[in-house]
Amino acid sequence: MTSVLIVEDQRMPRENMEHLVEDSGRYRRVASLSTAEMALAQCARHSVDLVLMDVQMPIMDGYTATRQIRALEDPALAGIPILAMTANAFDEDRRNALASGMNGFLSKPIIVGDLVQELRKILSDARSPFPPS
Repeated sequence: MTSVLIVEDQRMPRENMEHLVEDSGRYRRVASLSTAEMALAQCARHSVDLVLMDVQMPIMDGYTATRQIRALEDPALAGIPILAMTANAFDEDRRNALASGMNGFLSKPIIVGDLVQELRKILSDARSPFPPS
C-alpha cells in the first residue's frame, strides 16, 4: 500500500483530505501535518510515497517546502512525488507548482475523481527520473 503525507494548514480541508485518501481504499495516510516546516522535517527523516501539499500556508509556503525537499541530500527523499493543492487554479499557479518541483496540481475544492486520477498518474510517473517534464 502507498503511504501518503497530507500537508494542509486548515483543519477542515486537512480532515477532508484524510477521508478522501482513506476512503479510496488504495492509500494509507502516514500523517497529516498542519505546517510546511513539519512536512519538511518529516520528509527529511522518513520516506513516504507521496506528499499532498497545500501551497498557501503561513510562515513557509508549499512551494518553498517543496524546493527544500528537492534539495535534500538523499535522492530517495528528495525525489518524493509531491502534488500541489490550492484554491488558486490559474495557469500561473500551475506553472509555479511545477517550477518549484511539484509533480502535479489539484485545485480546491478537491474532486475525488481528479484526486484519484492524479494519484495514479503521479505514482506511475514516480518510476521515471525526477524532475517531471
